[in-house]
Amino acid sequence: MARRNWLIGLAAGLWVMSAASVGATAERAGAAREDVNQATVAVMSGGVNGTYIRIASDMAAVLDRGDALRILPIVGKGSVQNVTDLLYLRGVDVAIVQSDVLGFLRKEKMHGGLEERLRYITKLYNEEVHVLAARDVAQMQDLAGKRVNVDVAGSGTAMTASILFDALDIRVDPTNYDQALALEKLKGGEIAAMVFIAGKPTDLFRRIPPNSGLHFVSVPFTRDLLQIYLPSSLSHADYPALVPEDQPADTVAVGAVLAVYNWNRQGERYKRVAAFVDALFDGFGEFLKPPRHPKWQEVNLAAELPGWTRFTPAEEWLQRRPSTAGVGYDLSLRNSFEEFLKFMNETGGRSDRPADARTREALFARFLEWRNRQASPAASPGPALPADTLSPSPSPRPAAAPR
Repeated sequence: MARRNWLIGLAAGLWVMSAASVGATAERAGAAREDVNQATVAVMSGGVNGTYIRIASDMAAVLDRGDALRILPIVGKGSVQNVTDLLYLRGVDVAIVQSDVLGFLRKEKMHGGLEERLRYITKLYNEEVHVLAARDVAQMQDLAGKRVNVDVAGSGTAMTASILFDALDIRVDPTNYDQALALEKLKGGEIAAMVFIAGKPTDLFRRIPPNSGLHFVSVPFTRDLLQIYLPSSLSHADYPALVPEDQPADTVAVGAVLAVYNWNRQGERYKRVAAFVDALFDGFGEFLKPPRHPKWQEVNLAAELPGWTRFTPAEEWLQRRPSTAGVGYDLSLRNSFEEFLKFMNETGGRSDRPADARTREALFARFLEWRNRQASPAASPGPALPADTLSPSPSPRPAAAPR
């Protein structure tokens, strides 16, 4: 009997010790889970062939601080879906989207109250519209009635391609293959062209060998398009196998935006993203060094984004610093632009200085394009733009739904 009681007592003691150990392990796991989530900022980006994932990866490489801050890049499906994920998917703090997505979602009456729910941290850079086609497609109008891939449904490319073809009054037969598969379909003659919106140069097209029979189709600079997008070009330096040295392909570009949910100022998510903003802005100089993506060179942290409201921690950071100096402000280039505007005014090139933010940004993009072409040994003057392209428009052409 005594031995039995001893065994029962031993078993009870072991159970208590085991339960205590399990409890301690669970407590430690809970604390670790809290620590990991407290310092992690998830960034919804884009597909593996685009620029968004490269930018998010750069953020992870530059900004990770171990237990203090960790950036978690997530492969996304494009601007429309990224906004949905930012609004509703658990754990998503920041998303990279196209600047035209906000107007599109408002028009389509998707996700009510966007003006209060969404904010932007900074405009990142401009993404170029790439229209790749076989040699028998000489101009955009040749695509009428033909199969053209516009990326997966819900992507930024699908959205902008719809706006683009509507503005040019071209009716195409859209397909929704992912971009890598679309390139194979194009090579095989199953589709006439593919549209891809990405920051140049994108690796998907850089890998195309010479004599592929493919080329970029120029996007015409119409007044309707330039009320929404910015003028740009694809050069031989961007894609040596696809663009001749003296024949850049003109195109338009759309801004990439670092968007964020408008969290309650007292909440933990707000504080977490605020810490991310400080780290990004304070350490911005590191993004301008190799091997980071060359598109970081285009970022001006203080640039205004028409139609959007800046996230409060980002606005407060800018207000604490002089607005005319600092890494990421591109001071010398902006000063050159202001001198350019002053010269245009004094010589009668313009009757006044453009005050509208969208108009100034469009003119600045034209200034950059001119400056880059002048610096090129094989500079091409490019086509003339419509004379009143940059006149402020009270109501830019509304975005059309993807067909």
